[in-house]
Amino acid sequence: MNKLDRKNLVCVLGPTGVGKSRISLRLAKTFGGEIINCDSMQVYKGFDIGTDKIAPSVRQKIPHHLIDIKSPWEQFTAAEFARLSLEAAEDILKRGLLPIITGGTGLYFSALFNGLFPEGQKDPSVRTKLEAEFRKKGLESLRQRLEEIDPGISQRISPNDKIRIIRALEVFETTGIPMSHHFQKTRSFVEDYFVLKIGLILERDLLVKKIEKRVDRMFERGIIQEVQTLLDSGISSHVPAFRALGYKHVLNFLNGKTTKEEAVLLMKQDTRRYAKRQKTWFRKMKGIRWFSPKEFRPIREYIEKNLK
Repeated sequence: MNKLDRKNLVCVLGPTGVGKSRISLRLAKTFGGEIINCDSMQVYKGFDIGTDKIAPSVRQKIPHHLIDIKSPWEQFTAAEFARLSLEAAEDILKRGLLPIITGGTGLYFSALFNGLFPEGQKDPSVRTKLEAEFRKKGLESLRQRLEEIDPGISQRISPNDKIRIIRALEVFETTGIPMSHHFQKTRSFVEDYFVLKIGLILERDLLVKKIEKRVDRMFERGIIQEVQTLLDSGISSHVPAFRALGYKHVLNFLNGKTTKEEAVLLMKQDTRRYAKRQKTWFRKMKGIRWFSPKEFRPIREYIEKNLK
């Protein structure tokens, strides 16, 4: 299948705070496109300020898909993202428009580009044993074991992601094969698409400044009130949505564990670290063309030249 036989798909990726949403909106206006969200936390209803969702008024003008599709207590997986994002892309293409997948969740992009290994190999006894080990020794003990067993997959999972750490260990213990090796046998979900990967990058100092301003803006917009409202509505602080970057710091402030100033500083610190992990992840992906978010014209010209 050559390029002319395939369907166009643009992906805009990069670290948090770099300006992906702004560039994607301009591309959607320029090329007649709609945006598919690739942020694992923007799928949750009610978690708006801390995930920096695009305002509903903007979404009315440029449709966004895969935002506000999950309740806070539901788990959203990479497999679901791959399925739903392609359903959205097919719908957009049928209407003669360009699908633009935008976000910074590397695991979801990886699933889309490289595929997922088949589900299965689940053993309740192994899962029970790993859960007991978590309660006794803590998550760091499990993470270190995963690092020894499968450093490739360990680097792709957040150090605080208990669910995926335990799942990776479960796969190894039930199959004897590291999860990263399973991934090597998978097929891409976008084999019949012509994919343009647009990576956005900034110098470190500039990105840090943008991240810090972004965090300050979240507190100015009322992230503390947002979290309090979510808790008052009966949503537990242990739901998957509260794993979104920054929310734990607000929870700690509301629980009296930190001051507001400490919460702000810690959120900035963790966001900087997250951005660094994102850059490391995306550097390993093949086929990305990197631009500064200030280079809209070169981005536009690159897409014009390559899309068919």
